Amino acid sequence: CHHFDEMTKMPNMLPKDAASPDEAASFLRDNPTIEAIDLVLIDANGIGRGKIIRRHELMGLYERGRHLPISILGLDVAGNDVPETGLIWDEGDKDLRAWPIVGSLCALYGTSPPRAEVMVALYELDGQPMACDPRHALAQQITKLSEQGLQASAAFELEFFLFGPKFGPDRRPMALNALDGPLGRAKINVYSLEQIHGFLPVFSDIYAACASAQIQAETVISEYAPGQFELTLKYRSNVLAAAQDLVRLKRIVRAQARRHALEACFMAKPLADEAGSGMHMHISIYDARGCNAFAETQPDTWHPDLRHAIGGLRATMGDAMVIFAPFANSWRRFAGELYAPVQPSWGGNNRSVALRVPLSDPDQRRIEHRAAGVDANPYLVATVVLAGLRLGLAESIDPGAETKGNGYVAGFVPNAPQLPADWRDAIAQATQSEFLKTALGPALHRSFMAIKAAEYRAFSKSISDVELDLYFGTV
Repeated sequence: CHHFDEMTKMPNMLPKDAASPDEAASFLRDNPTIEAIDLVLIDANGIGRGKIIRRHELMGLYERGRHLPISILGLDVAGNDVPETGLIWDEGDKDLRAWPIVGSLCALYGTSPPRAEVMVALYELDGQPMACDPRHALAQQITKLSEQGLQASAAFELEFFLFGPKFGPDRRPMALNALDGPLGRAKINVYSLEQIHGFLPVFSDIYAACASAQIQAETVISEYAPGQFELTLKYRSNVLAAAQDLVRLKRIVRAQARRHALEACFMAKPLADEAGSGMHMHISIYDARGCNAFAETQPDTWHPDLRHAIGGLRATMGDAMVIFAPFANSWRRFAGELYAPVQPSWGGNNRSVALRVPLSDPDQRRIEHRAAGVDANPYLVATVVLAGLRLGLAESIDPGAETKGNGYVAGFVPNAPQLPADWRDAIAQATQSEFLKTALGPALHRSFMAIKAAEYRAFSKSISDVELDLYFGTV
């Protein structure tokens, strides 16, 4: 089945996973006041880009797809072209086809006039997945896992800051004690119910927006920094859905915060002296019978598959750190005893390690991967996590000794894998990594590493306020 593109005189094949036009027809029938729809394509940095179409254009999206330029997947974090990706002038900035993702069309909560949103993925004109779309890289890892007779279930946690609309006298963002509270240095108040109560109107709107988008947001807590919170998402049997939940939740939190004159911040480390924000991924593996492959078969003994999966994640974490910590600011999060891992350690019921096996019943056993910052792309995080798991299982990789107690001290084991020292080292290591080339695919590996190299060059040329303060008129 295909459609004919009058602009290119080439057939536009429907992708195998194309959403049915019946979805759009049903949505328009049930939502007669919707006037416009956001088309959201997630780029290499996890940023939503696309177009806004009018109501009468929606059926055409589902029936024929929609042109989007290939260059969207070759942009840096600021939206600048990165020609070294091979996705700009090498391709003449050509158009490919965006097709809607099944089940992603939803009304947006609290918009006036009423609007909607649909997530899209990019495909070649012959209907094949565009290799540099991060969503397709994750789908490929899921397929490879299924070929081994296994299926992954997952969920992400979202940590973020809520800041007031004004900066302080030092031009830095300032936390609020409550939605209607004065600007000032708020207390940490970790697990404080009063801190959450002060922002209840915001969180009520976030939950309502999640319900509209059919996202099951669950627990909220006050986290370990002023104005910092965490939202958890319901565990999903489809890892693609889990990653999509996370990118949509970020868009929801930002939109609802702005409705209350706040700014939601997803930097990994916005406050120098406080904890940063992570995006922990919980993952478990199930066999063909639907049984948890990580569940112990002997009392007080970790299952070999759990140990081997952790071994693969430990062995590949250094190569994948540019995925988990993709920006210069990402690396400021890794500070001892602030709940971010500083080495690829592992352990049970221990929040000082990178790979935690949470306290649970054996049939609920899972791994919490704690390396990624909230600024990472969840599609790519899940891609390299699945690839690391698969490698560990295939090669029966020994994870080494379990870390007991303080992982910031006890986890340093001779000859154990270590993480890159900084962003520059992470980019260099990832560029040469055969594991990462295989996990992402050669085309996405090339484009992503070109984007990171361009961002590093741009950042390195900038002169910070700290440099001017230290050296101007002094040296």
